[in-house]
Amino acid sequence: MHHGKRLFFFPGFLLFIFFILLGHFTNAQVKKLVVAQDGTGNYKTVQEAFNTIPPNNKKSILIYVKKGVYREKIYLDSTRNFVTLEGEDKFTTILIWNDHTGKVSPSGDSINTRTSWSCKIRADNFTARNITFENDAGFTAGQAVAMESDGDKAIFKNCRFVGNQDILFTNNEKSRQYYEHCYIEGTTDFIFGSSTVWFQQCHIHSKKNSHVTAASTPKEHPFGYVFNDCVLTGDTSIHSASLGRPWRPYGSVIYMHCYIGPQIRAEGWSNWNTTDYFKTARYSEYNNYGPSADPLRRVSWSKQLTEQEAKQVTLKNVFPGWDPK
Repeated sequence: MHHGKRLFFFPGFLLFIFFILLGHFTNAQVKKLVVAQDGTGNYKTVQEAFNTIPPNNKKSILIYVKKGVYREKIYLDSTRNFVTLEGEDKFTTILIWNDHTGKVSPSGDSINTRTSWSCKIRADNFTARNITFENDAGFTAGQAVAMESDGDKAIFKNCRFVGNQDILFTNNEKSRQYYEHCYIEGTTDFIFGSSTVWFQQCHIHSKKNSHVTAASTPKEHPFGYVFNDCVLTGDTSIHSASLGRPWRPYGSVIYMHCYIGPQIRAEGWSNWNTTDYFKTARYSEYNNYGPSADPLRRVSWSKQLTEQEAKQVTLKNVFPGWDPK
């Protein structure tokens, strides 16, 4: 009798041990590299750490960056996937550079919007946490990208994107990106590009009477930028910034459940210069609140979603086949 009882529990016990070992084995698979300016880590710069990741990487790699201002132009190519970049503290772990349009690079080329990035990520499955990405070229420097994010399945949590014009460039129409609890500030078109992006509980801050977004969403993509439960603020002198202008004819932007501060103009949106893009732009809002959220004063070519339409704007529908949560 006693012997049989032991047999009965034995497979369960084996299973328990198996899962403990599996957990240990899985955790051991995440390679951790430490970046520290004072020499207490594996590397002194983020780029050095990026350079050690093997091409066609398939294993999770964590790069932990200690506090410091890292003044370097950082690039992660499209073969070095599955990288997580984690800062010690988002306010004091700062990756910064100052390229901008018109500046001449060390190789003698004139910098433009697409080469002005402080940090450019082309790899898929990239995650960043607790870091500031900054371009400090200055208020009048023109286009000066802090982060160009081009990979698919990019996740940014608790990060800061700081600078002026063209700060966050989501520059790949095949790219899906998710931002949560991030702070993004800028002057003109400071969130721009063709990717499909969801902003969850982010703080968006305008520093000029200009445009928050410049979406270039392809016509065949049902979603471009979705801002959900975000807060939009501005410098106290700003009172006629716009929620966005369409960089391409079918630019798609949705603001849902967002606080719209007094820095946004009553009509909400703007057209792209003298084009007809407004006729095809897909600009909509749902259930926003705050001083500049009045739907009755919006441009005629923007839309207020019905409750039924708003219910279709879910992570599952925006990112088919990918759950960033």
